[in-house]
Amino acid sequence: MLSFIIEFWAFLRARKKFWLLPIIVMMALFGGLLVLSQGSAVAPFIYTIF
Repeated sequence: MLSFIIEFWAFLRARKKFWLLPIIVMMALFGGLLVLSQGSAVAPFIYTIF
């Protein structure tokens, strides 16, 4: 996993596509939030966000 992150960062630097970084970070955060909220007491609050 660490090698993927290093390679992705090298791609962003070489291609000057730094605008992709916030999109990837937000997608990872929302994905992690959805995975962690499966079957928990937080689920009703997640539904109100979307």
